Amino acid sequence: MRQLYIKQKVLSLSGKFSVKDAEENEVYFVEGSFMQIPKRFSIVDVARQEVAMITKKTFSFLPTFFVEVQGQETVTINKEFSFFKARYTIDAAGIEVRGTWWDMDFEVYQNGALIGSVSKKWFTWGDSYQLIIQDDEMEPLLVAIVVAIDCVKAAQSAAAGGDVGGA
Repeated sequence: MRQLYIKQKVLSLSGKFSVKDAEENEVYFVEGSFMQIPKRFSIVDVARQEVAMITKKTFSFLPTFFVEVQGQETVTINKEFSFFKARYTIDAAGIEVRGTWWDMDFEVYQNGALIGSVSKKWFTWGDSYQLIIQDDEMEPLLVAIVVAIDCVKAAQSAAAGGDVGGA
């Protein structure tokens, strides 16, 4: 089991931030495209090798994000049409998210087995998340899911007029 911490830099227009381990060592770097269509977030390891890519689909009626891990499309996050509360679905083979992922407090399962959990850290400057990884092989996917869900939330906030650097 491994713990990672994801903390965004406040008001970073390009969406640059790092993922650190429990000893504060940088493990991954996340960099968003600035003023580029489609909006993308690249996740690279300390050797600067890309391990995941998140892309916002352009020209769709409702927001859609694609998550690729090591060149393979793995997860799709879609906003569902609803009148009152924003609802999203995550489509992936065998991947299920349980909990209140809109509030960033959820668990991720693959084929019924727990592979990781996420909790938002409150009272921090900028969004900060703790990711507990149960299956080391799933680490890049779990980091990408957290970043992608945060992108979805930022896009929703930008659409509502409340985000400076929106996804």
